Amino acid sequence: MPYPFFSRRLRLGMIGGGPGSLIGPVHRIGARLDDRWSLEAGAFSSDAARNAEAGRECFVAPDRCYDDWREMIRAEASRGADRLDAISIVTPNHLHAGPAIAALEAGFHVICDKPLAATLAEADAIAAAARASDRLFALTHTYTGYPMVRQARRMVQEGRLGRLRIVQIQYAQDWLSRALEKTDNRQAGWRTDPTRSGAGGCLGDIGTHGFHLAHFVTGLRAEALLADLSAFGEGRVLDDNVHMLLRYPDGVRGMLWATQVAPGKGNGVRIGVYGTEGGVEWFQEQPNQLRWTPTGEAARILERGGADDGTGRGYTTRTAPYHPEGYLEAFAQLYEDAAELIAAREENRAPDPIAALLPGIEAGIDGMEFVAGALASHQAEAWIAREHWAIRD
Repeated sequence: MPYPFFSRRLRLGMIGGGPGSLIGPVHRIGARLDDRWSLEAGAFSSDAARNAEAGRECFVAPDRCYDDWREMIRAEASRGADRLDAISIVTPNHLHAGPAIAALEAGFHVICDKPLAATLAEADAIAAAARASDRLFALTHTYTGYPMVRQARRMVQEGRLGRLRIVQIQYAQDWLSRALEKTDNRQAGWRTDPTRSGAGGCLGDIGTHGFHLAHFVTGLRAEALLADLSAFGEGRVLDDNVHMLLRYPDGVRGMLWATQVAPGKGNGVRIGVYGTEGGVEWFQEQPNQLRWTPTGEAARILERGGADDGTGRGYTTRTAPYHPEGYLEAFAQLYEDAAELIAAREENRAPDPIAALLPGIEAGIDGMEFVAGALASHQAEAWIAREHWAIRD
């Protein structure tokens, strides 16, 4: 494990993630994997029967399985020694703000799925509550938890790529190639509904992942963007395909393609960063490898845990070298980072610096402004500078 022994398991409550949820079980597995968290309470579904079913499946005591998240926050805030430490929010986007703000105001740390909210106004309200609180707010941008993504970031920071020139980001899926939202597919239903997903479809769902991944690896904040959004699905209101150009400081140029209608693409997350002295490429479907090409030399493959991966403690995380780690372990890393930051506060010590890589409220606001900027660019058919991505009153 990358971090020191914790004095106790942290107690977690969950809002959302009931039967039929895609991401709820992933959060629960990630939280449990390193044995730092114990799921003690939940308001898993607004449907009482489904909520009770989820509580039984998660071995949550009946008196801590709540039919309403408001009831859960009120009841858990008044408990004694077994009070929750943090609340994980894994609901559809339009149900992030209310629980997040209430949990922060009640003194709980919050771990929230991305994007931060359905609207920029809701995101701003969450941010105000987070900044007014002394509690941790974490946003689960999954791909930042992969060891070789963190290694790519480290190589950029160490200057091994030289002066950066190009950033290429891809997040390609195929699952909405047919109109699943017209069936009983609950995931497709809410993700293509602007009242629940927000104004960005593919853009908010997976485009924000790619945008944040580029920032995480390079450390650069985009200065302007030019976006072309498409809705190929018949009758679909929200975009299901995104093509985008990005301008970064010092002349660095970027391209992002995010789609959910490319047959043959399962979860094709890919990033390439190229500079004067070399380039690195990472592909989520081969997550334990990083392709490193020094300028003028043959490409080489760095393996997680290998002799030249340079990762060290906290990057090579759970399994022996050359034994694969993947999506669940990446989630586990984010929960491990959160646990370390919370435990360090409790134990009055400095946290391990690696834990600071955990995305927080600023990443959430950045993602929501990115969505607003892309929508504005598409509508105007023009480049939009960052300062105009999200105009607030």
